[in-house]
Amino acid sequence: MAKKPLTRAERLEVVYSEKHWKLLNNLRARAAEVMVALSRSHIHSVTHGSIARGDVSARSDVDVFIPEMTSSFAIETALERAGFPISRRVLVQATPTYSLKGFIEIDDRRCVSFSLSRLRKTEREFYRFGGEAVLQTLKENTRVPGVDKRLMLIEPTASGHVESSVIANEEIVASILGISVDTVLNRVHVLLRRDKVGRTGLFIERDLTPDETFDSVLKKLEDEKPSVRRRLRTV
Repeated sequence: MAKKPLTRAERLEVVYSEKHWKLLNNLRARAAEVMVALSRSHIHSVTHGSIARGDVSARSDVDVFIPEMTSSFAIETALERAGFPISRRVLVQATPTYSLKGFIEIDDRRCVSFSLSRLRKTEREFYRFGGEAVLQTLKENTRVPGVDKRLMLIEPTASGHVESSVIANEEIVASILGISVDTVLNRVHVLLRRDKVGRTGLFIERDLTPDETFDSVLKKLEDEKPSVRRRLRTV
């Protein structure tokens, strides 16, 4: 069941169990394996969400994102050289105005994503909103603050984390995360609307066949869809 947005006036302290710490370390190690493989090919990546914050669960996925525009061929080559199997490749666009992205699924828990069109400021800050960690952060066993799907700000502590509501505290949250207030307000709006009307699906979700490349599929979509052409020409 999806987590619903919450509003709490107080700050709640959460203490992690030994089992939780073990799960967190395991998931972070799996993320680091992928990030190391990419870094060997000079590809900078981040992991984001609960793995960066620390508030993982048994359902947490390992999501690695490449923030800079990078050749999809270079990304796939780096993963293949490291021995990672590629189980699925898919091109996605959430809405006509959002950036187009490529997703490479390694297994049922690990995925590498990257942008196929330039990210707007709010799109880039989305990852920092949820909590973003670079490889060095994982190596140093450091956690970062970020917001979960309940719209609760997660602030790491030595024993776990402290959580508090983002709603009515948007400016404070923006300052803590080092992002714009506009990004925080945008994410609050999106998540509250999703809670009210449910997920609306993706505008584009195109699986690649073994003989297709991300570039070739993107070119086809650009030729077929005016909205894709517009998005590729604007930021």
